[in-house]
Amino acid sequence: MNTKEERLQAFGRLLDIMDELRVKCPWDRKQTNESLRSNTIEETYELCDALMRGDNEDIKKELGDMLLHIIFYAKIGEEKEAFDIKDVCDALCNKLIYRHPHVFGTDNADTAQKVEQSWEQLKLKEKGGNKTVLEGVPVALPSVVKAHRIQDKARNAGFDWEEREQVWGKVSEEFTELKTEIARMDADHMEDEFGDLFFSLINAARLYKINPDNALERTNRKFIRRFNYLEAHAAQAGRPLKEMTLEEMDSIWEKAKAAEREK
Repeated sequence: MNTKEERLQAFGRLLDIMDELRVKCPWDRKQTNESLRSNTIEETYELCDALMRGDNEDIKKELGDMLLHIIFYAKIGEEKEAFDIKDVCDALCNKLIYRHPHVFGTDNADTAQKVEQSWEQLKLKEKGGNKTVLEGVPVALPSVVKAHRIQDKARNAGFDWEEREQVWGKVSEEFTELKTEIARMDADHMEDEFGDLFFSLINAARLYKINPDNALERTNRKFIRRFNYLEAHAAQAGRPLKEMTLEEMDSIWEKAKAAEREK
């Protein structure tokens, strides 16, 4: 792997390239925080996709794209005389040191859970930091990720089940309440109870160390693979899917599952 000096040299080269692009490239020169925002969101999802696939080459590429955006925002901040990349790094370093007193201080935290609990408590004490436990959950997070973060932060504040098995009683309760509203066909209450059921299932995932967003994405990809298999076999048979019976489609679907197990 590269030495620290080589890494710093590469980072300096990147800063020099950004300086030149901002002056000489018409597209780069006209970009603003607002114009870059949607691209940043897209790049974040592309990185997440590469991480899910475990493709190291793509991870490296997408990390580079994310780093470009960080450097870009820092350059815009520098031009506004608001901050530059050094200020960004200094603020991050100071935060990491402050929030890791068990590493840079005398506190004791010998488990990951203790570190997380200490992290949340320190955030509440920071000047200009969060005033409430849940304030640090970004409003714009996707709903599944947001629910997981909300529950995680509540846990770090001590609000959690005594035994993780207890969560299944809550899941069962929410499922029963949903079925009641479905029987009444009350659209508003059905949606409300569906949300409660999702929230309780995400809570169960958290308690059993399952990332619910990753789990759902794995199922999304699995469904796509199997549906593509179904569609391809229907095409080979010269029959549109809409003309096939559910039983015929289910038979091919089971073949897709069997083919995956054989790999």
